[in-house]
Amino acid sequence: QVQLVESGGGLVQAGGSLRLSCAASGRTFSIGGMGWFRQAPGKEREFVAAIRWSTTSTYYADSVKGRFTISRDDAKKTVYLQMDSLKPEDTAVYYCAGATAPWRYALTASYSQWGQGTQVTVSS
Repeated sequence: QVQLVESGGGLVQAGGSLRLSCAASGRTFSIGGMGWFRQAPGKEREFVAAIRWSTTSTYYADSVKGRFTISRDDAKKTVYLQMDSLKPEDTAVYYCAGATAPWRYALTASYSQWGQGTQVTVSS
């Protein structure tokens, strides 16, 4: 089992930045990839970004490409999501998730471990 704990959410004005962190513990050697998803009220959970743990290859949803950056620190077993140029439509609860390899990075069903979520609110 892998446990995931997110932090770093909050309230920010449009155009601002936030950095989310997701610390993994437990059987972290089993992690093949990590992803960030978000869910706004009344909407389905959607893919935001993912990173392949071994190669650090990254993947992004079109809506965040060029504004968000996913990275990981292997020594700390932590994944980050740097969010710049935030927009009101980025407002959502953000979840990090872990998957064993192989995995389909944009599919929620590919992830076996989920964090508790952290609220991000962008005001206009």
